[in-house]
Amino acid sequence: MKKMNMISALLAAILAMTMTGCGMNLNTGTTAENPAVTRSDSVKKEESSENTEAASADQEINDTVQAVELSQKAGSAEQDSELFTKRDLAQTADLSEAQRITVSDGQTIDITEEGVYVISGTAKNCTIRINSDDAAKIQLVLNGVSITNDDFPAIYVISADKVFITAADSENTLTVSGQFKADGDTNTDAVIFSNDDLVLNGTGTLNITSAYGNGVTCKDDLKITGGTYNVTTALDSFEANDSISVYDGTFNIKTDKDGFRCENDAAEGTITVLGGAYTITASSDGMQACALLQIDGGTMDITASEGLEATFVRINGGDITISASDDGINASASTNAYETAVEINGGNLNVSVGQGDTDAIDANGSIYVNGGTINITAQMSSFDYDVKAEFNGGTIIINGEEVSEIPLSMMGGGMHGGMGGMRGGMSGGMNGESDPMQDGMKGGFGGRGGRRGMQESTGGGTEDMTGGMNGMFGGTENHTAI
Repeated sequence: MKKMNMISALLAAILAMTMTGCGMNLNTGTTAENPAVTRSDSVKKEESSENTEAASADQEINDTVQAVELSQKAGSAEQDSELFTKRDLAQTADLSEAQRITVSDGQTIDITEEGVYVISGTAKNCTIRINSDDAAKIQLVLNGVSITNDDFPAIYVISADKVFITAADSENTLTVSGQFKADGDTNTDAVIFSNDDLVLNGTGTLNITSAYGNGVTCKDDLKITGGTYNVTTALDSFEANDSISVYDGTFNIKTDKDGFRCENDAAEGTITVLGGAYTITASSDGMQACALLQIDGGTMDITASEGLEATFVRINGGDITISASDDGINASASTNAYETAVEINGGNLNVSVGQGDTDAIDANGSIYVNGGTINITAQMSSFDYDVKAEFNGGTIIINGEEVSEIPLSMMGGGMHGGMGGMRGGMSGGMNGESDPMQDGMKGGFGGRGGRRGMQESTGGGTEDMTGGMNGMFGGTENHTAI
């Protein structure tokens, strides 16, 4: 009987401790001497409900399951594990010790300590400012938050090791409607501005509008592993200095500049895309990297001046549709760290370009096609290259007809040379030195070399024939034949 009483007493004590735990505030980790969160006047912290402990346990289980599923997916390629950590890939946060913050008008919310912070509410001219130790990892969980600012970022990371911005299963909206003002020497030019590593993920939606600047600026490495992003910007929608790595996500982008852009003063900057769905309408480039732009998967629908641009463009997979007013894919030398080239190893690529001096695939170096299906619609030039082209595998279709080799830029370049030669011939003819039509034809059909025919034919005679032939047969100013 005494044993039973002792057991009953012990159980009662455990039950009392458990009930005390259920009523625990999620913000107990914050002390008055060194607060993790402060406002310009006060911070409103929401108390946890009676079901917090059970909900947190369920949340942890869900987080673990989802992280395992995603890490297994990432583990299918060694590169994935090198680019992303398990926490990068987890689309929900561990809320067991999270602090909850409700935004309010005219406030600057300072976060100074590592932790998870759930952000909700609606506010104007409110900034979440992170200024923590350079070893701190901070996670912002956006849970139905809406912030509209006049001239300053909605989220501003001054210092941290890494910041995660996780869109919970909700719709979140961040807007800056006016010109950005600087913070001292820092040109804060984006709705989300970070000086350090930034990870965007989640199961919800994040709407970003920047009337005069960028959507997201990261001065270090930017990673995106999930979520839906509806972004409208005057400048770049997503910009980073060192690298942009995308694992997954849905992107609806309208920009007056670039959709994704990565470059820095050291002539570096890479973009790696492993998956995701992209609808990009850009006045300049859909995606632009200073050094390497690599696409391993995903679905892309890009309407832009140029679809993809980098020093080295490598396509290993994905379903990519590009409608360009200039070049569809452009390898342009911006660094010596990579060969200037376009390399296509797989995937399905559909490229359409308009009239004028346009190329579906243009390399200021070489083009390598080793696999995949390339379907080009080009009124002028399908391929343009300055060094060499190799067709080692895959399928190439140009204007509905399958080809067995990569053609020279005969159509587009030839027309330029032809028109130039004709103008030169007419000039020479008017000087009484030759027949205008003959000299025009001699200067024609040349490509870029044909432009020499245009230049040299201004004097009439046989020089325009030399220029035209140089253009026709890939002379010194044209490209190396296959």
